[in-house]
Amino acid sequence: MNLVTLLPADKYLVINKTILSDQDKDTLINLYEPIIGATSVGLYLALWNDLSGPLVRNVDHSHHHLMTLLKLSLDEIKRSRESLESMGLIRTYYKEGDINEYIYELYSPLLPGDFFNNAIYNVVLYNNVGKSEYDNLVRRYQKADIDLTGYTDITKMINEVYESSSVSVPDNIQKKEFLGINTDNIIDFDFIISSLPKGLVNQRTFNLEIRKLINQLSFIYNFDNIKMCELIRESISEKGIINVNDLRKNARSRYQSQNGSLPSLVYRTQPEYLKSPTGDNSKRGKLIAVFENTTPYDFLKSKYNNSKPTSRDLKLLESLLIDLDMKPAVVNVLIDYVLKKNNNKLTTGFVETIAGQWKRENIETAADAMAFAEEEHNKSKKIAEKKSTTAKKQPEWFDEKIEKKTISDEEAKKMQEMMEKYK
Repeated sequence: MNLVTLLPADKYLVINKTILSDQDKDTLINLYEPIIGATSVGLYLALWNDLSGPLVRNVDHSHHHLMTLLKLSLDEIKRSRESLESMGLIRTYYKEGDINEYIYELYSPLLPGDFFNNAIYNVVLYNNVGKSEYDNLVRRYQKADIDLTGYTDITKMINEVYESSSVSVPDNIQKKEFLGINTDNIIDFDFIISSLPKGLVNQRTFNLEIRKLINQLSFIYNFDNIKMCELIRESISEKGIINVNDLRKNARSRYQSQNGSLPSLVYRTQPEYLKSPTGDNSKRGKLIAVFENTTPYDFLKSKYNNSKPTSRDLKLLESLLIDLDMKPAVVNVLIDYVLKKNNNKLTTGFVETIAGQWKRENIETAADAMAFAEEEHNKSKKIAEKKSTTAKKQPEWFDEKIEKKTISDEEAKKMQEMMEKYK
C-alpha cells in the first residue's frame, strides 16, 4: 500500500460506521488535534461533511474535490489521512482500476474518559502538550463535585413508571463504533530480519505475539528500528527465540540510561476525573487521598523506606500500568494490599493473579479497589475461620471504623507530608 500513488481523479466514497455528534467535534479539536494537527482534523471533518447529514454513505467524489475544499496538496491529504488511520479515526480501502477507488470508513473519536483512560493516547497527548496544558484539558472534562449531603435520591425506576411488553429487537440499528489505535506497524521487521545474522531467525522468532510486543515497546519507549534491533540482539538465543523478559528488561534499562527515569506512566498519579470528591477528613478519606495523589513509583519507594525499588519490582509496576492498563491509584492499593497479605513480599504471580481479577472487574478507582479487596478478604476470612486457622495480617483500611474516625493531628501531619512529598 505504501507504493500506491494518489491522483486527483481518484474517486472516494465515505462510509459512516458510527454515530457522530457535536461532542465528537469538541473531542477531536481538544484532544486529537494536539496530536495529529489541524490539517488532519480538517480532513476528518471534510469527510464527515461529505455525508450531508446522518447518512450511512455519500456519493462518489474525486480527490480533487478535497484538494479544492481544503487547499491541500495530494501529499498533504495522504499524510493527514495516515494520521487519522494511526489514531483509529478512519479505515481506508483501495481498489485499483482505470480510475482508482478508495473507501473511507469513519469511526468515532474516543469519549474523553476513555481517551484519558487509554495508556497510549494519554501518554502521547501529555508528551505533545506538556503538563500545564494537559492539566487544563483534564479539568475541562473533569466531573463536577456536587455535595449531596442532606439530599435523598427519589429517582424513579423504569418499572415504576412504565409497564413492560414483549417486542422484537432490530439487529441493524447503527451505533457508535470505535476503531482504536494501531501500533502494529511501527517497526520494519524486514529491516530487523535482514540485520540479524543469517540462520538465526526462524518461524518462531517473530510470531504475532512477539511482533505486537516489539511494536508496543517501540512506541512506549520511542525506539526506532536500529535501537529495537540492538535490543533484540541482546535478547535472542542461539535458537532464534526472543526472551520476552530480557527484551522488556533491556528496553527499560536502555530507556533509563538515556533519560534517567522510566516512562511517564510510572510517575503519573490518578487521573483527576477518577479521583474521589475532596473534603473527606476521615482516616479512610485521607488514605484514599494518599493512594490518588502518589505515583506508583513513589508509593513503592515509600515501602522501601525511601530507597530505590528493585528492578524486578519496577518491572512489575510497568507491567501493571502498561500491559494491564491499570490506574495509578488502583496499583497503589494493590501494592499495599499484597504487601500486607503476603508477608511484605511482592510475589509476581500473586500480584498478577489479583491484578487480573481487578481488571476483569473493571476497577479504576482507589475506593472501588479498597472495597473489593475488603470483600475478598472477608470471604477468605470466613473460609479460614471454618478451618480454624489464623487470618493473615490485613491493611488497616479494612477496618470499617475508619470511615468515621477523625485522624489525630500527628497522623494528619504525617499524611500531609507524604502527599506533599509525592506531588
